[in-house]
Amino acid sequence: MRLHPEIARVLDRVPPFDPLADPAATRAYVRALLAGARPVEDPRITVGPLTVPGPAGDLDVRIYRPTAQGTAPRPCVLYFHGGAFISGDLDTGDANCRDICLAAGAVVVSVDYRPAPEHPYPAAFDDCYAALCWTAENADALGVDPARLAVAGRSAGGALAAAVALAARDRRGPALAFQLLLVPALDDRCDHPSIDECTDSRIVDGRVARGMWELYLGSAAADQYAAPARAQDLAGLPPAYVEICQADALRDEAMEYGRRLMTAGVHTELHVVPGAFHLFEGYAPDSRLARRALANWTSALTHALA
Repeated sequence: MRLHPEIARVLDRVPPFDPLADPAATRAYVRALLAGARPVEDPRITVGPLTVPGPAGDLDVRIYRPTAQGTAPRPCVLYFHGGAFISGDLDTGDANCRDICLAAGAVVVSVDYRPAPEHPYPAAFDDCYAALCWTAENADALGVDPARLAVAGRSAGGALAAAVALAARDRRGPALAFQLLLVPALDDRCDHPSIDECTDSRIVDGRVARGMWELYLGSAAADQYAAPARAQDLAGLPPAYVEICQADALRDEAMEYGRRLMTAGVHTELHVVPGAFHLFEGYAPDSRLARRALANWTSALTHALA
């Protein structure tokens, strides 16, 4: 695994960690990491919790809104955090949500979906799709433009964003203007070469990629709303931006999904971050590589929702 020198130094300080061994312990570990890096409050953004109806009871979401005054409805982005389907919460995606809110001038609805293995597929997918429908139904109250709705997610959240886009098309649900898929997990079959190229236990490697699908699916068979790469037809989906990391076990499935989107006539932008590993931005947020990746995808999202 040949890494970009700027982030290779960061990885040297990361201890091996098995996120699948004990999902509850993994959640506690992630929460402890995030607790030590609380964001400085930004007067340009208001952030608040909200509870909305979900398919299995109340669903917690967090709303990010630009404080700048204006009467015109704003674009809106549904954001789904990462965490291998088993961990993560509203804090996990907080930095990305703030970046989206500021860059695109958008209202962001971050969704705290139910985690596996306690809640296997389709629980997380059902929660995310329900949040999209609620947002569209309450567009006026939220002050958002229903013609400028987008979905976004990182890693497992990228799988959920892609799945929600498929479902919105298939069910004739809320029309989406864009899908932002950041290092997405898309294929439970895990049969692309990059899965076995990445064998570093300090990051998400091939073993973790295979194991997370087992925990997410439980006894369910994978369909296109679980693993979007299984979709036979990608025509009619919203324009997409796909971020791919070169030294990522999920690299090849994301590249293949992007290629299939383009072949199906979907306007698609692919960006490969050279020498980067999965979720490298979280380890090296101030690196030039991370800043450039952030500038690329926020620019694409802003342009799509303008």
